[in-house]
Amino acid sequence: GGLGGGGVVWFIFKWVGMGASAIFFLALTLPYPHTPTPLYLSIYLPTSTLSYSFMSMNWPPIYDETYLPELHQKYWFPREETMDPEEREKIILKKLQAQITYAYQHAPFYRKKWDEAGLQPGDIKTLEDFHKMPLVTKQEIRKDQMEHPPFGSYLCIPREQVLRIHGTSGTTGKPTAFAIGRDDWRRIANAHARVMWGMGLRPGDTVFIGSFFSLYLGSWGALVGAERLGLTCFPFGAGVPGQTERGIEWMRDIKPTAFYGTPSYALYIAEKTREAGYDPRDFGLKIMFFSGEPGAGIPSTKKLIEETYGAICIDTGSTAEMTPWMSNGECADRQGMHLWQDIVYTELIDPDTRQVVPYGKEGVPVYTHLERTSQPMIRFWSGDLSTWTQEPCSCGRTYPRLPKGIYGRIDDMFIVRGENIYPSAIEDVLRATEGFGEEFRILITRERTMDELTVQAEYSPRFQKEAKDNPHILERLRETLETRLRVRLGVRTRVELIEPGKLERTQFKARRVIDKR
Repeated sequence: GGLGGGGVVWFIFKWVGMGASAIFFLALTLPYPHTPTPLYLSIYLPTSTLSYSFMSMNWPPIYDETYLPELHQKYWFPREETMDPEEREKIILKKLQAQITYAYQHAPFYRKKWDEAGLQPGDIKTLEDFHKMPLVTKQEIRKDQMEHPPFGSYLCIPREQVLRIHGTSGTTGKPTAFAIGRDDWRRIANAHARVMWGMGLRPGDTVFIGSFFSLYLGSWGALVGAERLGLTCFPFGAGVPGQTERGIEWMRDIKPTAFYGTPSYALYIAEKTREAGYDPRDFGLKIMFFSGEPGAGIPSTKKLIEETYGAICIDTGSTAEMTPWMSNGECADRQGMHLWQDIVYTELIDPDTRQVVPYGKEGVPVYTHLERTSQPMIRFWSGDLSTWTQEPCSCGRTYPRLPKGIYGRIDDMFIVRGENIYPSAIEDVLRATEGFGEEFRILITRERTMDELTVQAEYSPRFQKEAKDNPHILERLRETLETRLRVRLGVRTRVELIEPGKLERTQFKARRVIDKR
């Protein structure tokens, strides 16, 4: 339609054979005045064994919203998820080239940045070429949004095509606005459904979403993926006074098989559940997946959640800017988050040299969208810290993994007497020690010229009872924690034991570090 002023003519073909069907879409796009739009071929094959070789030919991809694997099938797209990594890199390069060309044509932000660096889209002929492209930081996009409100000069789509607006809280400065187009939202739904399938979720499962429904993208991303997967969704939310207690009653009645939230909130729910006289295992949860904080990737916290609920604990999450944020996502085998490289391409970069680090080394994840037409991020510097590996996962997927998850941030790391310390390391020691309770705080002070590290740690209700007859039990716990922390951190740490329930709880991301220097 509208051929006089530009439009699209669609030719649709259907092929049936070999026990599978495929639908081919050939789109001839006629240019609107002053709008350069290319001729492109858009193809989708629901047959997973054939899909990638064809799907890779179109950009951005069009997904069949009716497609679901057979229930017994382990992989959403078997070939894509188990292919040789070198073959996958060829697909990734093509998608990168398409994404970069699109961003250069539609985003003044990128065009200016790359022109200043002396780069053109046609210069990117290998992944090594791509690794030389300039990085994008949070500060840059925040500044660009201030200069080009509200969505910045990297929006790339007309304002009327924006479906959802989300953003940061703005607690550390002006909020960053996230604008997601209609087509992108469906691609996010399909990407998250694919990762959630890898977690073991299937149609017929019921997911309880215990997280804020607000600017925060985590809850909405979990919901749209669950809906696309065909789950029964209970978007319960969080943050309202008394909501946790009501949520406990709902979970006892509904018996959801899956839970999404933050690890700290899951532990808080468990604590309140016991106070109410119930056992968290009675909810009947089988799969609990988390984002927003490192807990699900910390071995002792993961173990505690699994023992508390009798469910598997799945770690997921990159950043809100990089939605679909589940492209960092563990599978049911729980050997660290897979980097689903054909959805979002991830590099680990040395924070000093800004070069890609070898497998087995620590670096900062740098992310690039491969399927975004609204606010695409290309070489986005996350500021997080992780270690990656290409060692095989028992699930059979051939993506790189983050075996320790995201365990810190460069700006969360603090230095005490010359030692680099991450809060996740302290949490791992505490939760692995018998007698530790539910919550803790980290205090950093300076006495004269010396930095002092103090950990305030609640002890468990059981130790509280036993201390009435054996007052020395708490002293032994304190000494044990101080010794283990000194060995793990390499610096003397003072431990203050706190009565159970005295430290403030949170229904969102825990903030546990107080630096008074």
